Amino acid sequence: MAQALLGSGSLLGHLAVRSVIPQRPVPLHSVPIQPCRLGRRCSNVTAAASDLQQGGRQETGPMDWDKLSSDDIDAWEPTGPSTPLLDTVSFPVHMKNFSTPQLRQLCLEIRKDLIHTVSQTGGHLGASLGVVELTVALHKVFNCPEDKIIFDVGHQAYPHKILTNRRDRMTTIRQSGGLSGFTNRAESEYDPFGAGHSSTSVSAALGMAVGRDFKKRNNHCIAVIGDGAITGGMAYEAMNHAGFMDTNMIVILNDNQQVSLPTQYNGQKQDPVGALSGTLARLQANRFARELREGVKGVTKLLPTSVQEATSKIDEYARGMISGSGSTLFEELGLYYIGPVDGHNMQDLVDVLQDVKATKTTGPVLIHVITDKGRGYDPALSASDRMHGVGKFDALTGKQFKGTAKAPSYTNVFADALLAEADRDSRIIGIHAAMGGGTGMNRFSTRYPERTFDVGIAEQHAVTFAAGLACEGLVPFCTIYSTFLQRGFDQVVHDVALQDLPVRFAMDRGGLVGADGATHCGAFDITYMATLPNMIVMAPSDEAELIHMVATAAAMDKHPICFRFPRGNGIGVDLASRGITNYKGTPIEIGKGVMRREGTDVALVGYGTMVQTCLAAAEQLQAAGVSASVMDARFCKPLDTAMLRQLADSHELMITVEEGSIGGFAAHVLNYLTKEGLLDTGALKFRSMMLPDRFIEHGSQADQLEEAGLSANPSPPPSAASCSALKIGEQRPEGNRRANKRGRLNLAGVASERRGVPGDLRLNVLLRSCDMGRNVLTALQKTLNFGIRVSQSVHNPTAVAQDACV
Repeated sequence: MAQALLGSGSLLGHLAVRSVIPQRPVPLHSVPIQPCRLGRRCSNVTAAASDLQQGGRQETGPMDWDKLSSDDIDAWEPTGPSTPLLDTVSFPVHMKNFSTPQLRQLCLEIRKDLIHTVSQTGGHLGASLGVVELTVALHKVFNCPEDKIIFDVGHQAYPHKILTNRRDRMTTIRQSGGLSGFTNRAESEYDPFGAGHSSTSVSAALGMAVGRDFKKRNNHCIAVIGDGAITGGMAYEAMNHAGFMDTNMIVILNDNQQVSLPTQYNGQKQDPVGALSGTLARLQANRFARELREGVKGVTKLLPTSVQEATSKIDEYARGMISGSGSTLFEELGLYYIGPVDGHNMQDLVDVLQDVKATKTTGPVLIHVITDKGRGYDPALSASDRMHGVGKFDALTGKQFKGTAKAPSYTNVFADALLAEADRDSRIIGIHAAMGGGTGMNRFSTRYPERTFDVGIAEQHAVTFAAGLACEGLVPFCTIYSTFLQRGFDQVVHDVALQDLPVRFAMDRGGLVGADGATHCGAFDITYMATLPNMIVMAPSDEAELIHMVATAAAMDKHPICFRFPRGNGIGVDLASRGITNYKGTPIEIGKGVMRREGTDVALVGYGTMVQTCLAAAEQLQAAGVSASVMDARFCKPLDTAMLRQLADSHELMITVEEGSIGGFAAHVLNYLTKEGLLDTGALKFRSMMLPDRFIEHGSQADQLEEAGLSANPSPPPSAASCSALKIGEQRPEGNRRANKRGRLNLAGVASERRGVPGDLRLNVLLRSCDMGRNVLTALQKTLNFGIRVSQSVHNPTAVAQDACV
């Protein structure tokens, strides 16, 4: 019917005839272009098709110009490679008039600069090397910051930072006070959206596009998302919404056939996770079909509804015929599909982006770009993870400089402990969300590949998948970074805790994470997990405790259970002395803490690895005349209430210490103390120390702990100026000096009498000793009305953090 109405000589009629019988995708040069009255669009399509029929505009093989040889790298000066063209570019506007050869040269120089810089700083290298041409083309065609480019995750944003006036600060990347390793709105107006977690770019770009339309503006909104990030469900939710709204926006799928996150750390050459990778690999090239379909779409809108419905189905067949069946995945979501496009062919990239920019069409467009992760750098191309995330390395060989650790990492200890349990229990299953290397699950999969499941970037699915396994009597360990488990919280609540299913959650990177900064900080898991009924929540103080907690989780078959452990290495405990052989632990009694140090004056109740900091602070307090008990709580839920009561009855001050947010461990301890009336008489004072109620940016973990006021490192003596901030106040009224029921004097009296010096002078000494000690004594001062005040200043970040923690 459509052919009769439109005529066999029309474009749509021609496609209808071709689509009656299912066909194999045909080469573009064999698709004849029929005369059409659609105006400029159709003539552009005809020109493009003619160009393709003649073999296209051939570009010299990319590997001829963008590969860095070892001789090139060996010739670099210690200060870096020669980059004469890049030196002229501070902002994207400076490259607008560059010719294609100049753009290629710019890409080569950016690669050189990237390799040299990241070799000195560490960071995310492979993904950034893969998108150099794409980034240059985007900034060549679009006008940022008016046009919004949203990079998903941010691993691929290093070239973008270099081109947007941040090249001179790239040596500070991921360091305290330096550039973020991800895009950051506070860092540059060229970063319209911050990104550290994946699959968010399409949603953000759609929101900006709708906001643009509300404001009657005409700028472009572009999401650049990797083939790993696009496996996340949120990306599909956003594309589905974008297709429904028919909003003008561009989605660029950076397909490097590797997935953007480090799933391949075990040296194996496994395929990327998920069925989508196969779909993307099967897509066929089509440079002109979108313009053609848009022209046809304009014609069919003038026809009756019944004809529109028929021709839309014909158009669908045509898309399948020309573009390949895989493109209908995106077309069904309402996005026009263009591609695949060679992501290292500068001329093609610029041409496609310019055509999309110039076409006044309605609706979202997806451009499928094929790139090589680690492009141009042989050490990256030969690495199993394409040098995704690296430490400092030798630029010539790619070999990373790794110091000798005194103890294994907590991640590896966890993996080996899980293997020890799996050797004895065939029901144990390991689950991770595209983070096999980061979580240690690749060590597990090496021995038990059939019992390891990488679900892709799909934390929600991972949690409910684990719940289903638990329903069948298996023993699932859902191993996800603390920061990423936030994405599956509803499933933890509804699918696990509510049904009281024994899913085991191993939360790596609990607490501050160093160079990855606020986006990856595991600050909130204590709070969000311990708030749930039925959930058992625990944290180890060292690697031996972690091994025992893995055994505890494996043995728990009645309730969900979780444990957190930090980034970094253990403290080097003698495992044999703790009853551990071959990483096989012993289950801990649920809700049972341990007293690590006996004291009489102040009780430090530590949770997780903060117990080690409490022990260090206790040593320094002992040297200053204050006797401190240190309790290793082990459990946030259920608490060891008997031990807490014992400490409350025998100490005047209790201080909880945790590397977590407000509402966590301290809240549960305080809830118990108040419910039991242990604070009613005033005999016990309570203070809590935790992370401040703000995000702590990237830097070393030591610097972050210092900023949070949770470090036990000795501080240098204060300067004369800072000493003046310690003001000797009035003598404390005699009426406030009281004896407890055992006849022991308060801490001011104890310190004074033991050392024979005024209490306020003793505090002056103690306040100098260490961050933890200073905070403990500040708490003592506030609690017992000591005659010392610590001046707070917005110009003193340590003091501000100190005030937030105590």
